[in-house]
Amino acid sequence: MSWFQALILGLLQGLTEFLPVSSSGHLEIGYHLFNIDAEGANNLTFTIAVHAATVLSTLFVFRKEIIEILAGFFKFKYNDETKFVFQIVISMIPVAIIGLFFKDSMKALFENGIIYVGLALLVTAALLIMSQMIKKTDKEINYWRAFVIGISQAFAIIPGLSRSGSTIATGLLLGVKRENVARFSFLMVIVPVLGESFLDLLKGGFSVSQSGIDAFPLLVGFLAAFGAGVFACRAMISLVQRSKLHYFAIYCMIVGMIVIANYLF
Repeated sequence: MSWFQALILGLLQGLTEFLPVSSSGHLEIGYHLFNIDAEGANNLTFTIAVHAATVLSTLFVFRKEIIEILAGFFKFKYNDETKFVFQIVISMIPVAIIGLFFKDSMKALFENGIIYVGLALLVTAALLIMSQMIKKTDKEINYWRAFVIGISQAFAIIPGLSRSGSTIATGLLLGVKRENVARFSFLMVIVPVLGESFLDLLKGGFSVSQSGIDAFPLLVGFLAAFGAGVFACRAMISLVQRSKLHYFAIYCMIVGMIVIANYLF
């Protein structure tokens, strides 16, 4: 992998992790266009690195909120911060079940054709369009809504089905306040992404010395993903509040149809 390829793929990961267009799908497309084996050891190392970068960008953007939540939680009282932490935990139950017991079988089901990425992008577009048709309401996130949003995150293991798009759209369809749904969506992803990266580490997926990827392209990809992630996270919060998700639905629809047409013809 060259430094230029790492730059492009890092930017793709950072932008699409938060914008509702599927980071896994775009990484698959990027690997496909660059004729790179996504399952090779060097590219598994790269994938883990750029995912770690986007987690760090989330921690950076929400650093004040995270400090406040942890400070309230460690008062060991049932307050708003404790309630929020419990809701995050409940939202992680579906993705934990899928990740621990069904991840490999689901990846095997969808890894044999780029056409599945195209189809999943169309599903993402449909979810975003439906979420924009819902009349604005002011419901709070409760335990049940947190669990349902978590189910949508679990299905986003499918390449092309956007994690942020699915969770934000589900929250909006449930009537959650727009200013709350993006914040919850981005914070709920921190532990699952770290957990997934940890499992990959246990399998030996991250090794700069043994992977064959040079340190410089890896650093370029990491910094690109972090910078793009900070920008996309902040931009997405504003876009959700201003009900601008239909633009991403159009984008996902166009890219999905191009991917499907490229596969078929």
